Amino acid sequence: MSKEWNLVVDKRELVSKGERKRILKEGTKVPGVYYSHDSKESISFYITKSELMKAQKAETQIFDITVGGKKRNVLFKSVQYHPVTDQILHVDLYGIKMDQVVSVSVLINLTGTAKGVTEGGIVVQALNELEIECLPMDIPTSIDLDISELDIGDSLKVEDIVLDNKITAKSNSEQIIVSITQAMKEEELIPQVDEDEELLDGEGAEESEASDEETKEDKSTNEEGTKEEEG
Repeated sequence: MSKEWNLVVDKRELVSKGERKRILKEGTKVPGVYYSHDSKESISFYITKSELMKAQKAETQIFDITVGGKKRNVLFKSVQYHPVTDQILHVDLYGIKMDQVVSVSVLINLTGTAKGVTEGGIVVQALNELEIECLPMDIPTSIDLDISELDIGDSLKVEDIVLDNKITAKSNSEQIIVSITQAMKEEELIPQVDEDEELLDGEGAEESEASDEETKEDKSTNEEGTKEEEG
């Protein structure tokens, strides 16, 4: 279950747009905003990239920060990444109370080797995270799902996950998490052409050639008729 981890942040005073760009360009700090769980209060801050790396490696989702002169328990609400470089551009922290249930998304970790894989099947994971509700200290670092008994054509849904009685799944119970499918054979990837289509294409070509010949004959007849009239 989750343990608290101290996260060092610096309150961010109002600065100019140019100053914010300069800090981002330096690449050592990332801007963020803290949101309170029980009010509309928000506090802007900076966090160093080295501190973020520590947080990402920590086996917890609960962090302690001291910002605005007060110690607070928080969760990462969202992380904004650059679409090309994957560089972290901004983070949002959400304040929590340790005795109140929270909703979070937890990584689903597939374990074991499915029977179907040894028979040529492939694993298709459709859901990577599970949304759950529980007290902050009961948040798991990940949810393990054993797929070793799955054969080709089998699948597991959200409702198939066995959770601790302190945790409630909030994702759709009918949502498929993982399935084992038959790998496509190479010949199946080659587009098949219907014989009727080939015949139609051939007939179309013949009709087009016949049409061209008729057009040439009509043109020749018209030219001869014009010459006779002129004569």
